[in-house]
Amino acid sequence: MELGIDSFASREHEQPAEAIQHLLERIETADRVGLDVFGVGEHHRAEFLDSAPSVILAAAAARTKQIRLTSAVTVLSAADPVRVFQQFATLDLISQGRAEMVVGRGSFTESFPLFGLDFNDYDALFAEKLDLLLQLRAEERITWSGKFRPALNNQAVYPRPLQAEIPIWVGVGGTPESFVRAGLLGLPLMVAVIGGETHRFRRAVELYRAAGARAGHAPEKLKVGLHSLGYVAPSREEAVNDYFPGYAETFTRIGRERGWPPVSRERFDDQNGRTGALLVGDPDEVGEKILRHAAALGGIDRLTFQMDNAKLPREKLLRSIELIGERIKPALKTN
Repeated sequence: MELGIDSFASREHEQPAEAIQHLLERIETADRVGLDVFGVGEHHRAEFLDSAPSVILAAAAARTKQIRLTSAVTVLSAADPVRVFQQFATLDLISQGRAEMVVGRGSFTESFPLFGLDFNDYDALFAEKLDLLLQLRAEERITWSGKFRPALNNQAVYPRPLQAEIPIWVGVGGTPESFVRAGLLGLPLMVAVIGGETHRFRRAVELYRAAGARAGHAPEKLKVGLHSLGYVAPSREEAVNDYFPGYAETFTRIGRERGWPPVSRERFDDQNGRTGALLVGDPDEVGEKILRHAAALGGIDRLTFQMDNAKLPREKLLRSIELIGERIKPALKTN
């Protein structure tokens, strides 16, 4: 199983330039301790600095050697697939073949009015643009037409990446149709689980694998990744005490926008329990929970921690990444 970190480039307790430098430091640390992948999200909000993830990843590419670099996610519904492909092909060249992308529809809505798009076209935009992105990956010269973008007529698109085929994962939140679409296309799946119980996604993952099999895709192509909120400290008590205050503040604020109740400690403890989605604890506990989550979903190929949503200071984030790389990753290899 691959392990990694995802970041939304939060800037809530730092100046923007400082926050970006600290993010690059975390990516360097993840590379140094042997983690497999680091992802940077895409948002268009004041509290995040990740509106141009490929730029951040390119800076990280110049400072790392082994770790794979991915979006988490690229909001493809609101992007031009040609530009997305060109940006990540360039990242692939800079990183010597370490670029990936996770594409999705996004969990916030700001990008739609920002780029002059109708939110009512949410799913149709994504489906059409994913079709174009996959053709761009497969062919240097392309003829294509659709509803939301001007047609391409025997148009060459450059640069081409170093990898023969940049990995494109589909990021999903919970709708069965999204799982089935990824399976039919034979694309790896990244499941974002930010609350509740992870095992509730088992049926949707089964739909994904069944759709992929019906479409004739080999099982090894149908990879499943899990994006989970988490944080690791030397003890469970320290991890919870560090993480809960910032987590509660962040998700209470977001909840006000979406009609959710305020975050309570009781609800947090429930979600951080044996079957809950949160991965907050000491290395042994979190490692065991990852294995339980993997078994509950019929096996997973990748797990990424999202930990910079709790206003944790630089030193604690770096230490958590080190614990994941030095304690959890070796333990998972032996199981």
